[in-house]
Order: sequence, then C-alpha cells, then structure tokens
Amino acid sequence: MKLIILDQNGVINYGSETYIRAPGEWKSIPGSLQAIARLTHAGYRVVTATNQSGIGRGLLDMTTFNAINDRMLRAVQQEGGRIDSLFFCPHTQHDKCSCRKPGIGMFKEIRQRYGIELSHVLAVGDSLRDLQAAAKVGAIPVLVLTGKGQVTLAEGNLPAGTQIYPDLSAVADSLEVEAV
Repeated sequence: MKLIILDQNGVINYGSETYIRAPGEWKSIPGSLQAIARLTHAGYRVVTATNQSGIGRGLLDMTTFNAINDRMLRAVQQEGGRIDSLFFCPHTQHDKCSCRKPGIGMFKEIRQRYGIELSHVLAVGDSLRDLQAAAKVGAIPVLVLTGKGQVTLAEGNLPAGTQIYPDLSAVADSLEVEAV
C-alpha cells in the first residue's frame, strides 16, 4: 500500500495565528488540492495528522471543526482527489497527551489502522514538531516551505534525512505523480 501523511495547516491550507474558526476562513494553498488529486490517482492513500489545539482552547467546537474539514474534503474531491482519513489531536500542549505532535500517538494510530510500517511513508509538514513525530516513528520527514516552513528551515535542527520541497505539489512531483 502506498500511503502519505499530511499535516493540514501550512501544507494543504493556509494557517492562521488566531486559528481557523469557521469554514469560510479555510483557504487552500495553491496547488495543494491538485497535488492530492495526483497522489490519489497514483494510488496513494492520503491521510492527515494535525494538531488542533483550538478545540482544547475552546476556540471552536467539534461541529465547527467538522464543518471546516467538510469544506476541505469537498474541495479536494472537486479536484478529483480524496483524503482517506483525518487524524487529529484536540489537546493543548499543557494537556501532556501522547497524540499531540511531536508526540507519536496519531502516527501509531495510522500504523495500526492501515496495518503498515511507516519506514517508507512520507510525512509532510511545515513545522519542526511535524518532522520530529515522523522521525520518531521511522517515517520519512518532509518539510514544505509553505505555511511556517521557511521559519522552520531557518531555525534548523531538522531531523536527519529530512527532505525539503517548496510545496506539496513539488512533493507529488518527486514521487513522479502525473497530472490528472
């Protein structure tokens, strides 16, 4: 099985310092939806693993979070792609949970649900904690320079073997995924 793990904010869509709190605030990064469609058509199972502390902070409820994700899923589908599963951590960093990246709880759940070792799986993110979680489970950490990616690159300390690409479309290109 071909599987790829994507962070959401900063990889698929623009993030916000004040959190995305309504479906209308969700905006895709140019080329990301088409990249997901290309990955889908090339036989990849696309899943997301995302920290969503806005839920734990009370900035949005599950109904709103689901509506935001529904908007994303519809946008991906309109481009001919599919996201198979959404994994998320609703906790804040103060909750000390195991699922919040750089913790590996979401990655362990992905490994269990799909019955796949992650050693050949790309895990794409724009922050150091995304890359650290990937490295801890043996996945291939991939930094995109969208979202917070430029800052993450400038700060350094990337896990060994981190691949760096300008955006999700370039990641799809590297996998020789053809346009749909």
